[in-house]
Amino acid sequence: MSTSHDGTPHDALQPQGFLALLLGSIGVVYGDIGTSPLYAFREALRPFSRDGISHESVVGLISLMVWTLTVIVTFKYVLFLLRADNDGEGGTLSLLALLMKKTGRYMPVLFFAGIVGAALFIGDAMITPALSVMSALEGLKLVTPALSDYVLPMSAVIMAALFAVQSHGTAAVSKFFGPITVLWFLAMAWGGLIHIGDDYTILAALNPMNALWFITHAGFAGLIVLGAVFLTVTGAEALYADLGHFGRKPIQTAWFVLVFPSLAINYLGQGALVLTNPEAAENPFYLMYPEWALLPVVILATLATIIASQAVITGAFSLARQAVHLGFLPRLQITFTSETNTGQIYVPAVNGLLFVGVIVLIFAFGDSESLATAYGISVTGAMVVTTLMAFQFLRSVWRWSTAAAAAVLIPLFVLESVFLGANLLKIHDGGWVPVLLAATIMLVMWTWTRGSLLLREKTARNDIPLDTFIASIERDSLHAPVKVKGTAVFLTSVGDKTPAVLLHNIKHNHVLHENNVILTVKTSQRPYVPEAERVQMTKLSERFARIEITFGFMDEPNVSKTLALCKKAGFKFEIMQTSFYLGRRTLISDPNSGMPGWQDNLYIALTGLGVDPSAYFKLPANRVVEIGEQMSI
Repeated sequence: MSTSHDGTPHDALQPQGFLALLLGSIGVVYGDIGTSPLYAFREALRPFSRDGISHESVVGLISLMVWTLTVIVTFKYVLFLLRADNDGEGGTLSLLALLMKKTGRYMPVLFFAGIVGAALFIGDAMITPALSVMSALEGLKLVTPALSDYVLPMSAVIMAALFAVQSHGTAAVSKFFGPITVLWFLAMAWGGLIHIGDDYTILAALNPMNALWFITHAGFAGLIVLGAVFLTVTGAEALYADLGHFGRKPIQTAWFVLVFPSLAINYLGQGALVLTNPEAAENPFYLMYPEWALLPVVILATLATIIASQAVITGAFSLARQAVHLGFLPRLQITFTSETNTGQIYVPAVNGLLFVGVIVLIFAFGDSESLATAYGISVTGAMVVTTLMAFQFLRSVWRWSTAAAAAVLIPLFVLESVFLGANLLKIHDGGWVPVLLAATIMLVMWTWTRGSLLLREKTARNDIPLDTFIASIERDSLHAPVKVKGTAVFLTSVGDKTPAVLLHNIKHNHVLHENNVILTVKTSQRPYVPEAERVQMTKLSERFARIEITFGFMDEPNVSKTLALCKKAGFKFEIMQTSFYLGRRTLISDPNSGMPGWQDNLYIALTGLGVDPSAYFKLPANRVVEIGEQMSI
């Protein structure tokens, strides 16, 4: 993807292109945060429901919500983090890749922070669809109580349908996401506007002093409420993660022109409604609307939550692809569902994991009220991690002094840590769910990274330098293997060592092709690598050449297509006269090799999830030769 200096795709520099990206960003980027009003204020009021909530507390609570949106979303994400891009790409792993490229001193810490953020995001991607859709459908209880028993099965059916269509891509329906979400934000603004006049004193919430008053006077109940207040900014990470798809300018414009005003007006309206009618605290969002509008709003809310769910599912697919390319996960099967947009992908393993997780959450918690308590930890945790990584970004990329970076980010870090602490108080009420999900995903990523490193170190002990091997083959012509016609391409991860599959081929088949290519495929810390910079070719001898292909971590690793570029460099590549040699390893657990036995078994199981290298690198199936070997780990 080609982008301008501000990360916006060049097509967007045209007015029509900009409007299309603006509309698209509203549908995808802001779908999640746009559904927060369904449950955020309702959950924040719940601790006060027993003793009643005072006028000052309602104003203070709404003030806290509006200013949380202002400080965390507007200042941190929209104005600051959208500028912290990796060649136009955003997100936790993209930021991690950039920092790993810039500095090596804190790599273990950065790696840990990156996988924590990624794991928490995957946990968020499970909880968001379940919570959002249940919250929307619970509005049916207000339309007619007879539909109460159908909320859970309807939620499950909608989720099953949403996950079932992922393999077909969303291009056909995604063009409707923007218009529907725009209509949703306008409906939220309308609902707020018709109730602000119920009690104009709610406008005092625009004064941040009322937010501070609430924090200092609400006591222990206020600390619990902070966990619910943070639900107003769920989806803020999507702003950053989707930077590469839409660019900075469209995302910023959408926030200031439509999204932020609509959210603020809606929360003010909910506050004014509760001030005049305390009984509305049971479900202040839906009770803002007149009876005739209730069913249309429920339908619109359901559509909006489906779009929000699609946004986090897409984000999880994108994050999984980045994790695979950066070596944090095995080579999962990744299918491109669009011929023109490389961002539209489908990852079956992630889709299945999310679907099972969402269905279990829906039936285990039973309603949005119970699930909301589990929600905040993954969101706040991911934000704290991003702030820590942003500190290193300011120092190593923007070259700020430690004092300047700390002055900007410590207030944010303290605020988010307070919110995280408030959410951790709910650990026994379901907050353990995202913690368990994140811990499991972190364990998987750590095991794969650690196991792969140990495997590389073990194979390196028996490696023969490639120059030494070529010299011995050309010097000892008497015992040289039989020369056969054609070209052999040997895939290896270390370009200056003799591939094991090449040695096994000579050992068992006693042949060597007239042309031999040692091919290494690497992943850059950049999201995209231009074709002109993708291939490096080195002639080693008359019969040997080394080719290094570098893909960006957002590129499709199509080796066959990329090798065609080598013709310009003089490499005669005829696909039907070329054989691709791959090594097929069978791993055996060895508890004395560096990892405990259970982790060895987990690593071996993870290798089974990996897609066949010939399919991953898009090699022609009828030209691939695999030679197996056993290795202990």
